[in-house]
Amino acid sequence: MAVGDVTMPQMHAVKGVKIGSAEAYVRYQNRRDLVIFEFSEGTHVAGVFTQNAFCAAPVHISKAHLKVTNPRYLVINTGNANAGTGKMGMINAQATCAKLAELASVQEVEVLPFSTGVIGEQLPIDRLVTGLQPALDSLKVEAWLDAATGIMTTDTTPKGASEQFELDGVTYSMTGISKGAGMIRPNMATMLSYVATDAPISRDLVQQLLNNAVNVSFNRITVDGDTSTNDSCIFAATGQAGGSEITSQTDARYAVVEDVLTRVMKRLAQLIIRDGEGATKFITIAVEGGGNTQECCDVAYSIAHSPLVKTAIFASDPNWGRILAAIGYAGVPNLDVEHIQVWLGDVQICKDGGAATDYTEEAGAREMSKSEITIRVDLGRGHAQDTVYTCDLSYDYVKINADYRS
Repeated sequence: MAVGDVTMPQMHAVKGVKIGSAEAYVRYQNRRDLVIFEFSEGTHVAGVFTQNAFCAAPVHISKAHLKVTNPRYLVINTGNANAGTGKMGMINAQATCAKLAELASVQEVEVLPFSTGVIGEQLPIDRLVTGLQPALDSLKVEAWLDAATGIMTTDTTPKGASEQFELDGVTYSMTGISKGAGMIRPNMATMLSYVATDAPISRDLVQQLLNNAVNVSFNRITVDGDTSTNDSCIFAATGQAGGSEITSQTDARYAVVEDVLTRVMKRLAQLIIRDGEGATKFITIAVEGGGNTQECCDVAYSIAHSPLVKTAIFASDPNWGRILAAIGYAGVPNLDVEHIQVWLGDVQICKDGGAATDYTEEAGAREMSKSEITIRVDLGRGHAQDTVYTCDLSYDYVKINADYRS
């Protein structure tokens, strides 16, 4: 059951984007599992992909195609990751692109494939390509919810974010979806995300905007510390709402777009944590007072990845010694523990490296029992800060992953 507010907002249509979907029976019957995005000609597209060395066949192909040109189509299947599938996996991913290109009358290089699901099984390629024409036949502008549902795997809810904003008197839309619930520790993780705007932005800046936004959103979440083989995040700017193209970071409009994209991507990333497999609590880990951002990030992830911390939070047990231990093994050089302060919400549990004199177990337990918890750490060695989002580790996480292929 997802934690907190995970409701889908009004998903504003993006001019120049059409979405279609179909039931291809890639793995599951009677559910939408094949999604196609169509971008208008001239759309600038950027991507960020998994850093797992064992990345999936569609990731290899999408990265290669993006280096050549802007894509006109994205094709996404769920139920099968097409990862760990060797040469046949590459052949199947290429066959998917070739068939969609034939049906849509574009070049094969103008199609990007994406897959998510079980690793190590070959795609049921015949069923997948048979589903392409029905998905194309259903293309329409008002289909973001269908797409969000169609890319789900162990997700319990579709995930979306959408805003409208104004530049020089022109109203633009930015809308996106994401999926992911387990094997989440991006750089990136088993997550897919697709965001589009109808604002006019040069291709170089589309990539720069995406890199910046991903770094503070999808690269700052973790469910279980595992990095998937299939992570992909795509940002497209169609320019179809009009206006002159943004070609420089010094253009005042650039900062507005960057703010909107960052909000949208943070929301999409946090929705993944709120819907983490078996999650009962949403946890914000804010580290400040660092010598640099990286050591703040390292400490935050050290806490977020600790099974002992995560299970204590699940049990509402204020066993704060586990948090101190995680800080201590984060690898921060020359860390002076006597300068460290730690809070659970507004309750200080550690002062100058030891127990806060006014701390009580009752106060700690009250904070731990909340469905949304903030752990704040001050390292006392500088002015840098960083934030990571995670969830607790419950019995249901084990059950879901033990039964994943059932």
